[in-house]
Amino acid sequence: MNFTAEQARVFEPGEIGPLRLRNRILRTGAFEGMTPDGVPSDALVEHHRRMAAGGVALTTVAYCSVAHDGLTFGGQMWARPEIVPQLGRLSGAVHQEGGLCALQLGHAGYFANPEATGVKPLGASAQVCLYTLSRSRQMSLEDIRRLTDDYGRAAGLAREAGFDAVELHLAHGYLLSQFLSPHTNHRKDGYGGSLDNRLRFPLEALARVREAAGPGMAVLAKINLEDGFRGGLELAEAVEVARRLEASGLADALVLSGGFVSKTPFFMLRGELPVTEMVANEKHFTRRVSMRMFARAIVEEYPFEPLFFMPAAMSVRRALKLPLVLVGGMRSLDHLSEARAAGFDFLALGRPLIHDPDFVNRLARGEITASPCEPCNKCIAEMENGGVRCAHPTLGQPRAR
Repeated sequence: MNFTAEQARVFEPGEIGPLRLRNRILRTGAFEGMTPDGVPSDALVEHHRRMAAGGVALTTVAYCSVAHDGLTFGGQMWARPEIVPQLGRLSGAVHQEGGLCALQLGHAGYFANPEATGVKPLGASAQVCLYTLSRSRQMSLEDIRRLTDDYGRAAGLAREAGFDAVELHLAHGYLLSQFLSPHTNHRKDGYGGSLDNRLRFPLEALARVREAAGPGMAVLAKINLEDGFRGGLELAEAVEVARRLEASGLADALVLSGGFVSKTPFFMLRGELPVTEMVANEKHFTRRVSMRMFARAIVEEYPFEPLFFMPAAMSVRRALKLPLVLVGGMRSLDHLSEARAAGFDFLALGRPLIHDPDFVNRLARGEITASPCEPCNKCIAEMENGGVRCAHPTLGQPRAR
């Protein structure tokens, strides 16, 4: 196929820190639901191998909690030496297909599930979580020091497992995002109040991750452009967060996203609310009843638009020189080339790749120009039903077993 100059830029190699990527397309970090008992499964290995075989330059494995007390439910991965061999199998499978892989590191903070962790949730400040029906305690300085060490330890395990990069999760209302957001950070000490103070713990964690990763790994930081509700982090402060991350020299690239899992979960996705499917797949009786009765009343639906984060992301692009990864609403070659022309160095996809892991190669060969994936979001509901997959009866791939 004869690509235009703008289209060809989607497939040209690029660099993130010490890494050279074969094209500009990443598989975004989004929970796969393939880590029973917190251990990477063969299905997870195969999922990411297929992403690499399908042409993705770097595939992101999500979500790996840096500690056991950061889980939102039992079937999530958490960083410990016992999982390194299976993570090594995953990185080896990806490398064999010519791709690179990143491990996303995070901690749920106040919306960690005490049924999964066995302990009271902790957060930037004491906070009630309606989903888990629990109240967190404010982190002590000792907690902050312990978790800072945990972030570094997890990055070291990723390096040991042969991963090429780590992505530190400072977005979506996870713990470091809770420190950044005025909505969840009401502290009166040196970790609350001003933006400098709210950034202190995220920067300490990032510094420890950078140190543990070493010179051969890339370090990406995923940040919110906005939390998506009044009183949360807004764009002006998000741009300043990005400026200070760039000035720190600790991150090789920023991934630009938005939304807050416990408040505006579909702000980061857009499209339909798959309430029926989520209710059917919810195993906890109380949450299943609550979802059926209240989901449509309390979970806001956001219409899908192509490139829905790009207008806000342009404010960051104008302010920074650091490589930026755009997320959100890219389903065609035209969308990808438009984002590249706007100055975004890399482009992270989720649902089009869940629908078709060969999407990138098929674009590059000129077989297709767009994904038929519709933003029904039923794939999200499948995370608790054996692993993320396209749920459309005539689309996607069979479930990996």
